[in-house]
Amino acid sequence: MIYFAKNFYVIFLFTILSCSGNSGSFNYASEEGVSNLAEAEYLDPATEPTSEPIDQIERKLITEGRVSFETSDIETSRAKILQAVNKYKAYISSDEEFNYSEELRNTITVRIPSENFDYFLSEATKGVEKFESKEINVRDVTEEFLDVQARLKTKKELETRYLELLKKADSVSDMLEIERQIGQLRSEIESIEGRLNYLQNRVSFSTLTLTLIQRSSKENEFGKKFKNGFVNGWNNFIYFFVVLTNIWPFILVMVIMIYGIIWYSKKKKKS
Repeated sequence: MIYFAKNFYVIFLFTILSCSGNSGSFNYASEEGVSNLAEAEYLDPATEPTSEPIDQIERKLITEGRVSFETSDIETSRAKILQAVNKYKAYISSDEEFNYSEELRNTITVRIPSENFDYFLSEATKGVEKFESKEINVRDVTEEFLDVQARLKTKKELETRYLELLKKADSVSDMLEIERQIGQLRSEIESIEGRLNYLQNRVSFSTLTLTLIQRSSKENEFGKKFKNGFVNGWNNFIYFFVVLTNIWPFILVMVIMIYGIIWYSKKKKKS
Protein backbone atom coordinates (compact mmCIF):
# COMPACT_ATOMS: atom_id res chain seq x y z
CA MET A 1 0.00 0.00 0.00
CA ILE A 2 2.85 2.40 0.90
CA TYR A 3 4.67 1.42 -2.34
CA PHE A 4 1.56 2.18 -4.39
CA ALA A 5 1.15 5.59 -2.70
CA LYS A 6 4.76 6.50 -3.48
CA ASN A 7 4.36 5.54 -7.13
CA PHE A 8 1.13 7.49 -7.39
CA TYR A 9 2.83 10.57 -5.92
CA VAL A 10 5.72 10.36 -8.41
CA ILE A 11 3.37 9.98 -11.38
CA PHE A 12 1.23 12.88 -10.19
CA LEU A 13 4.29 15.13 -9.76
CA PHE A 14 5.62 14.21 -13.21
CA THR A 15 2.25 15.03 -14.79
CA ILE A 16 2.17 18.48 -13.16
CA LEU A 17 5.71 19.26 -14.33
CA SER A 18 4.86 18.16 -17.87
CA CYS A 19 1.81 20.40 -17.97
CA SER A 20 3.86 23.27 -16.62
CA GLY A 21 6.48 22.79 -19.35
CA ASN A 22 3.84 22.78 -22.07
CA SER A 23 2.33 25.95 -20.65
CA GLY A 24 5.71 27.66 -20.82
CA SER A 25 6.13 26.67 -24.46
CA PHE A 26 2.71 28.04 -25.24
CA ASN A 27 3.51 31.36 -23.57
CA TYR A 28 6.79 31.61 -25.50
CA ALA A 29 5.00 30.95 -28.78
CA SER A 30 2.39 33.57 -27.99
CA GLU A 31 5.13 36.17 -27.54
CA GLU A 32 6.31 35.76 -31.13
CA GLY A 33 3.85 38.53 -32.14
CA VAL A 34 1.04 38.90 -34.56
CA SER A 35 3.36 38.53 -37.55
CA ASN A 36 3.72 34.76 -37.02
CA LEU A 37 -0.03 34.42 -36.58
CA ALA A 38 -0.78 36.21 -39.83
CA GLU A 39 1.86 34.32 -41.79
CA ALA A 40 0.88 30.95 -40.29
CA GLU A 41 -2.75 31.37 -41.24
CA TYR A 42 -1.84 32.67 -44.68
CA LEU A 43 0.67 29.92 -45.50
CA ASP A 44 -1.86 27.12 -45.06
CA PRO A 45 -0.90 24.44 -47.61
CA ALA A 46 -4.56 23.94 -48.45
CA THR A 47 -4.76 27.49 -49.80
CA GLU A 48 -1.54 27.40 -51.89
CA PRO A 49 -2.29 28.22 -55.55
CA THR A 50 -1.20 25.74 -58.17
CA SER A 51 1.40 27.06 -60.61
CA GLU A 52 0.72 26.88 -64.33
CA PRO A 53 3.41 25.11 -66.40
CA ILE A 54 5.83 27.68 -67.80
CA ASP A 55 5.64 26.27 -71.34
CA GLN A 56 1.92 27.18 -71.43
CA ILE A 57 2.55 30.82 -70.49
CA GLU A 58 3.25 33.63 -72.95
CA ARG A 59 6.98 34.28 -73.05
CA LYS A 60 8.26 37.60 -71.74
CA LEU A 61 11.15 38.66 -74.00
CA ILE A 62 13.36 41.75 -73.81
CA THR A 63 14.85 42.70 -77.19
CA GLU A 64 17.79 45.10 -77.47
CA GLY A 65 19.86 45.96 -80.52
CA ARG A 66 22.76 48.13 -81.67
CA VAL A 67 23.63 48.88 -85.30
CA SER A 68 26.10 51.27 -86.89
CA PHE A 69 26.63 52.00 -90.57
CA GLU A 70 28.23 54.54 -92.88
CA THR A 71 26.12 56.88 -94.97
CA SER A 72 26.91 59.43 -97.65
CA ASP A 73 24.19 61.77 -96.38
CA ILE A 74 23.59 61.69 -92.65
CA GLU A 75 20.57 64.00 -92.82
CA THR A 76 18.75 61.77 -95.30
CA SER A 77 19.42 58.67 -93.19
CA ARG A 78 18.26 60.50 -90.08
CA ALA A 79 15.03 61.59 -91.79
CA LYS A 80 14.36 57.96 -92.76
CA ILE A 81 14.70 56.89 -89.12
CA LEU A 82 12.39 59.65 -87.89
CA GLN A 83 9.81 58.62 -90.47
CA ALA A 84 9.96 55.03 -89.20
CA VAL A 85 9.60 56.30 -85.61
CA ASN A 86 6.29 57.95 -86.49
CA LYS A 87 5.08 55.03 -88.59
CA TYR A 88 5.64 52.34 -85.96
CA LYS A 89 4.57 54.39 -82.91
CA ALA A 90 8.06 54.42 -81.41
CA TYR A 91 9.78 57.25 -79.57
CA ILE A 92 13.33 58.59 -79.29
CA SER A 93 14.85 58.25 -75.83
CA SER A 94 18.29 59.63 -76.73
CA ASP A 95 19.73 61.66 -79.63
CA GLU A 96 23.41 62.64 -79.76
CA GLU A 97 25.45 64.33 -82.50
CA PHE A 98 29.25 64.43 -82.74
CA ASN A 99 31.23 66.53 -85.22
CA TYR A 100 34.79 65.29 -85.57
CA SER A 101 37.45 66.59 -87.94
CA GLU A 102 37.10 63.65 -90.33
CA GLU A 103 33.52 62.45 -89.73
CA LEU A 104 30.04 63.23 -88.46
CA ARG A 105 28.25 60.87 -86.07
CA ASN A 106 24.62 60.75 -85.00
CA THR A 107 23.62 58.19 -82.34
CA ILE A 108 19.88 57.70 -81.89
CA THR A 109 18.30 55.40 -79.29
CA VAL A 110 14.72 54.41 -80.11
CA ARG A 111 12.09 52.57 -77.99
CA ILE A 112 9.84 50.55 -80.26
CA PRO A 113 6.71 48.48 -79.50
CA SER A 114 8.10 44.95 -79.38
CA GLU A 115 5.77 43.66 -82.09
CA ASN A 116 7.12 46.33 -84.49
CA PHE A 117 10.84 45.86 -83.80
CA ASP A 118 11.71 43.81 -86.91
CA TYR A 119 9.65 46.05 -89.20
CA PHE A 120 11.27 49.18 -87.77
CA LEU A 121 14.80 47.79 -88.10
CA SER A 122 14.19 46.78 -91.70
CA GLU A 123 12.77 50.15 -92.73
CA ALA A 124 15.23 52.33 -90.76
CA THR A 125 18.23 50.58 -92.33
CA LYS A 126 16.79 50.13 -95.81
CA GLY A 127 19.46 50.73 -98.45
CA VAL A 128 22.41 50.13 -96.13
CA GLU A 129 24.98 48.10 -98.05
CA LYS A 130 27.25 47.21 -95.16
CA PHE A 131 26.92 47.45 -91.39
CA GLU A 132 30.01 48.40 -89.44
CA SER A 133 28.44 46.55 -86.51
CA LYS A 134 25.11 44.86 -85.85
CA GLU A 135 24.05 43.20 -82.60
CA ILE A 136 20.58 41.99 -81.61
CA ASN A 137 20.02 40.38 -78.19
CA VAL A 138 16.83 38.71 -76.92
CA ARG A 139 16.60 37.92 -73.20
CA ASP A 140 13.90 35.64 -71.77
CA VAL A 141 12.64 37.03 -68.44
CA THR A 142 9.53 34.85 -68.18
CA GLU A 143 10.62 33.10 -64.99
CA GLU A 144 11.66 36.34 -63.31
CA PHE A 145 8.39 37.98 -64.38
CA LEU A 146 6.31 35.15 -62.91
CA ASP A 147 8.39 35.12 -59.74
CA VAL A 148 7.89 38.85 -59.22
CA GLN A 149 4.15 38.51 -59.89
CA ALA A 150 3.89 35.67 -57.36
CA ARG A 151 5.82 37.63 -54.74
CA LEU A 152 3.57 40.62 -55.27
CA LYS A 153 0.43 38.49 -54.92
CA THR A 154 1.80 36.93 -51.73
CA LYS A 155 2.64 40.28 -50.17
CA LYS A 156 -0.76 41.78 -51.03
CA GLU A 157 -2.66 38.82 -49.59
CA LEU A 158 -0.54 38.97 -46.45
CA GLU A 159 -1.29 42.70 -46.20
CA THR A 160 -5.01 41.89 -46.40
CA ARG A 161 -4.59 39.40 -43.55
CA TYR A 162 -2.83 42.01 -41.43
CA LEU A 163 -5.66 44.48 -42.05
CA GLU A 164 -8.13 41.86 -40.80
CA LEU A 165 -6.02 41.31 -37.68
CA LEU A 166 -5.87 45.07 -37.14
CA LYS A 167 -9.67 45.17 -36.89
CA LYS A 168 -9.58 42.42 -34.24
CA ALA A 169 -6.70 43.84 -32.18
CA ASP A 170 -7.61 44.23 -28.48
CA SER A 171 -4.64 46.25 -27.21
CA VAL A 172 -2.74 49.34 -28.31
CA SER A 173 0.54 47.38 -28.41
CA ASP A 174 -0.97 44.84 -30.81
CA MET A 175 -2.32 47.63 -33.01
CA LEU A 176 1.08 49.36 -33.14
CA GLU A 177 2.84 46.09 -33.98
CA ILE A 178 0.35 45.27 -36.74
CA GLU A 179 0.63 48.78 -38.21
CA ARG A 180 4.42 48.47 -38.20
CA GLN A 181 4.18 45.18 -40.07
CA ILE A 182 1.73 46.73 -42.56
CA GLY A 183 4.09 49.67 -43.17
CA GLN A 184 6.99 47.31 -43.87
CA LEU A 185 4.81 45.21 -46.17
CA ARG A 186 3.68 48.22 -48.18
CA SER A 187 7.29 49.30 -48.66
CA GLU A 188 8.12 45.83 -49.99
CA ILE A 189 5.04 45.89 -52.23
CA GLU A 190 6.07 49.23 -53.77
CA SER A 191 9.55 47.88 -54.46
CA ILE A 192 8.18 44.73 -56.10
CA GLU A 193 5.68 46.76 -58.15
CA GLY A 194 8.52 48.97 -59.36
CA ARG A 195 10.48 45.95 -60.55
CA LEU A 196 7.39 44.48 -62.22
CA ASN A 197 6.65 47.75 -64.04
CA TYR A 198 10.27 47.96 -65.19
CA LEU A 199 10.17 44.44 -66.63
CA GLN A 200 6.82 45.08 -68.29
CA ASN A 201 8.15 48.26 -69.91
CA ARG A 202 11.28 46.53 -71.21
CA VAL A 203 9.15 43.70 -72.59
CA SER A 204 6.55 45.96 -74.20
CA PHE A 205 9.11 48.32 -75.78
CA SER A 206 12.27 47.02 -77.45
CA THR A 207 15.39 49.21 -77.55
CA LEU A 208 17.42 49.92 -80.69
CA THR A 209 20.49 52.18 -80.87
CA LEU A 210 21.48 53.36 -84.35
CA THR A 211 24.79 55.11 -85.09
CA LEU A 212 25.03 56.97 -88.41
CA ILE A 213 28.52 57.80 -89.70
CA GLN A 214 29.33 60.24 -92.50
CA ARG A 215 33.04 60.37 -93.33
CA SER A 216 34.60 63.26 -95.23
CA SER A 217 36.10 62.48 -98.66
CA LYS A 218 39.71 63.51 -99.40
CA GLU A 219 38.54 66.33 -101.69
CA ASN A 220 36.16 67.63 -99.07
CA GLU A 221 38.82 67.19 -96.41
CA PHE A 222 41.32 69.34 -98.41
CA GLY A 223 38.72 72.03 -99.00
CA LYS A 224 37.77 71.99 -95.34
CA LYS A 225 41.40 72.32 -94.25
CA PHE A 226 41.97 75.17 -96.74
CA LYS A 227 38.89 76.96 -95.45
CA ASN A 228 39.93 76.44 -91.83
CA GLY A 229 43.44 77.72 -92.62
CA PHE A 230 42.08 80.88 -94.26
CA VAL A 231 39.72 81.52 -91.35
CA ASN A 232 42.49 80.94 -88.80
CA GLY A 233 44.85 83.28 -90.69
CA TRP A 234 42.24 86.04 -90.80
CA ASN A 235 41.47 85.59 -87.12
CA ASN A 236 45.17 85.82 -86.24
CA PHE A 237 45.48 88.97 -88.35
CA ILE A 238 42.58 90.58 -86.49
CA TYR A 239 43.99 89.42 -83.18
CA PHE A 240 47.33 91.08 -84.02
CA PHE A 241 45.66 94.46 -84.47
CA VAL A 242 43.65 93.97 -81.31
CA VAL A 243 46.90 93.43 -79.41
CA LEU A 244 48.41 96.56 -80.99
CA THR A 245 45.36 98.55 -79.94
CA ASN A 246 45.80 97.44 -76.35
CA ILE A 247 49.52 98.32 -76.13
CA TRP A 248 49.63 101.47 -78.31
CA PRO A 249 50.60 103.78 -75.40
CA PHE A 250 53.72 101.71 -74.76
CA ILE A 251 54.60 101.72 -78.47
CA LEU A 252 54.22 105.51 -78.56
CA VAL A 253 56.54 105.95 -75.57
CA MET A 254 59.13 103.65 -77.16
CA VAL A 255 58.99 105.59 -80.46
CA ILE A 256 59.49 108.90 -78.64
CA MET A 257 62.40 107.48 -76.65
CA ILE A 258 64.11 106.09 -79.77
CA TYR A 259 63.60 109.37 -81.62
CA GLY A 260 65.05 111.29 -78.66
CA ILE A 261 68.13 109.05 -78.51
CA ILE A 262 68.75 109.47 -82.25
CA TRP A 263 68.28 113.25 -82.06
CA TYR A 264 70.63 113.51 -79.08
CA SER A 265 73.30 111.42 -80.84
CA LYS A 266 73.22 113.56 -83.98
CA LYS A 267 73.41 116.78 -81.95
CA LYS A 268 76.38 115.49 -79.98
CA LYS A 269 78.28 114.60 -83.18
CA LYS A 270 77.74 118.09 -84.61
CA SER A 271 79.08 119.71 -81.46
